[in-house]
Amino acid sequence: MSTDTPTTLFRSQRRRAVVASTVGTSIEWYDFFLYGTAAALVFPHVFFPGQSPYIGVLASFGTQFVGFAARPIGAAIFGHYGDRIGRKATLVTTLMIMGVCTALIGVLPAEATIGIAAPILLTVLRLLQGIAVGGEWGGSVLLAMEWGSDKRRGFMASWPQLGVPIGLLLSTAMVQLMSATTGPGFLTWGWRVPFLVSLVLVAIGLYVRLQVLESPAFTRVKETRSVVRVPVVEAFRHQWREILTSAFVRMSEQAPFYLFVTFVLTYGTQQLQLSRAGLLTDTLIAAAIGFISVPLFGYLSDLIGRRMMYGIGIVCTGVFAFPYFGLLNTRVAGLVLLAIVVSLIFHDMQYGPQGALIAESFGANIRYSGAGIGYQLASVVAGGPAPLIAAAILQNTGSSTGIALYIVGCCVVSFVALLFMPRTAAASPPSGEADRPAHAPGGSALA
Repeated sequence: MSTDTPTTLFRSQRRRAVVASTVGTSIEWYDFFLYGTAAALVFPHVFFPGQSPYIGVLASFGTQFVGFAARPIGAAIFGHYGDRIGRKATLVTTLMIMGVCTALIGVLPAEATIGIAAPILLTVLRLLQGIAVGGEWGGSVLLAMEWGSDKRRGFMASWPQLGVPIGLLLSTAMVQLMSATTGPGFLTWGWRVPFLVSLVLVAIGLYVRLQVLESPAFTRVKETRSVVRVPVVEAFRHQWREILTSAFVRMSEQAPFYLFVTFVLTYGTQQLQLSRAGLLTDTLIAAAIGFISVPLFGYLSDLIGRRMMYGIGIVCTGVFAFPYFGLLNTRVAGLVLLAIVVSLIFHDMQYGPQGALIAESFGANIRYSGAGIGYQLASVVAGGPAPLIAAAILQNTGSSTGIALYIVGCCVVSFVALLFMPRTAAASPPSGEADRPAHAPGGSALA
């Protein structure tokens, strides 16, 4: 006879939700970051040969930007279904799309084999990757946060955010391993292995995700018949300010992040003549520290408030912009490591509380759509253009000064957005408050 109590079952599902969200986002970000690393180190040679180093890098980062541009589309598509049929089923779909596309990149013939079709197919697969990861974030954060208690939303929502350092660690480690073991063969076949490994990771992720039940918040939405017909439209109609400020508040987090983990590989190897292996190792160390710093800052946001924690992270990132490049430019191994580690800690000050900061701003029946679109719109104005802008600045000035100023500018934009972000939910709302459905006009609820 089973001795499980409702409380025991609830706690078990809460743990499963956290694990399922974290494992899933880790796999999604493994795939996404793997592309970014390859875009900096491999793709200019494989898919854009015969170009000057600058044009090759620019073209490679251009295909990377396609993935960022597609993320708001994915947020809208999967947000619609996530708010109508549920978080769980939607997350299973995004994980499968991401894994298949990543594996296909691993078997994509080079430009020397099939000509112009190679970069075209690469761009299409990157587009599908972007759509999948665009629908992933909202559901993962919501699944974890909505299974958590009101007073620990920051901490609970920070666990899916761990997918970033875990994915970064796994992807960088795989590239590092294959680079070391295949030597000259890395640019011909060694780089493909990490992409193919994605299929194994996806199988693990699907198994974990299928074990968790739908979130209590969405279950209440269905029970109260608060599901809206077109959640994306309702989100823009009633909470457009929350969407826009959610996007711009990420400028200080996302744009610098892709400079810290992707562009730094190009800058370090080509401008400073640092070793690829050394930079990858430094990134591994910084990503490992994220295992502690991301949930720590999510937890602290429950104590001092989301906005306060996030604001501190914005200021630290802006202040560190010039010292960051100053440390890199010394070419001293220990100082280069310090620059990379500290830059990601300041990033984590924002990324830890970010999930709850954005998701709490929306009603439960449009939360997947509203939070997902707001979050992913930043990909168009922040993460996607960042490596391209940095590469252009470096090419035209030959200096990192302009790039540091760009980081400071992003921080200023984010701080202003944080000040104007509507206070629609407190950091620790009264029980159930943050899970109430948003107001829906007559006729929008399902009969």
